[in-house]
Amino acid sequence: MNDLLSDSFVSDVRENPSRESDIEMGSRVPRSNSDLGLESFNKQIQDVEKQVDKLSGLLMKLKDANEESKSVTRASAMKAIRKRMEKDVDEVGKIARNVKAKIEAINKDNLANRQKPGCGKGTAVDRSRMNMTNALTKKFRDLMTEFQTLRQRIDDEYREVVERRVITVTGTRPDEETINNLIETGNSEQIFQKAIQEAGHGQVMNTVEEIQERHDAVREIEKKLLDLHQIYLDMAVLIDAQGEVLDNIESQVSSTVDHIQTGTTALQKAKILQKNSRKCMCIAIIILLLIIAITVVGVLRPWKNGNGA
Repeated sequence: MNDLLSDSFVSDVRENPSRESDIEMGSRVPRSNSDLGLESFNKQIQDVEKQVDKLSGLLMKLKDANEESKSVTRASAMKAIRKRMEKDVDEVGKIARNVKAKIEAINKDNLANRQKPGCGKGTAVDRSRMNMTNALTKKFRDLMTEFQTLRQRIDDEYREVVERRVITVTGTRPDEETINNLIETGNSEQIFQKAIQEAGHGQVMNTVEEIQERHDAVREIEKKLLDLHQIYLDMAVLIDAQGEVLDNIESQVSSTVDHIQTGTTALQKAKILQKNSRKCMCIAIIILLLIIAITVVGVLRPWKNGNGA
């Protein structure tokens, strides 16, 4: 089944545009790329793959920036990282929405292409298009999942960084309520009042500003990445729908293959029986000829003896 849904079929059609018989449909139809819609389809797939690769690159940049932010202790440095990450996240959202729209357009084209001769539902061309589209959709959905995983990681690591900052400045481990309040509001000045009095306003305020900048960055990036979750849900629904179609096609093809195999086995058995039948007939003829020969010899021998007398 995988062979039927692989790119080999597309290559075969591309290399043999003059093929005119469609075994699946039982009719004779033109089999050029333009007739089958494969040239346009392949170009659409390649365009989307390039966009998905861009998203993968942006994901790596965001992961690297997040790792870099863990060691930052100054507000100015955190602000620079925040600007880079927000720019990349904005680009991710733009590309992701574009990819989603293109995949939906490809699915519509797949349905429209079924109206062409030799490209109906369940044909090799249709299965190939559906399989490639579904594989690309899954790749895109999995990438959206990775962005959501990154969003959760940023949120978890932000909590750890804030807790370390409080311990460093105050010398004591804050309770859960204090950390929750700090993460929610980003306002750490009140928490550090005692430290400000003891260590000086300027020194502690650098940490306060860094925490506030980190809070704003995390919340903004988290919000933008969360917007991608709806795209993930839409792709998941689309994959489920495509999966049902492919499963149905696979079931039909599998049933057809079973019937063909059964028929082939029956033909082979018939051939063997026919061969054995011929062999038996030949043996019977030989035996019959031997009996006739023996009978003739038995009759002729007394007759010759009588003449001799």
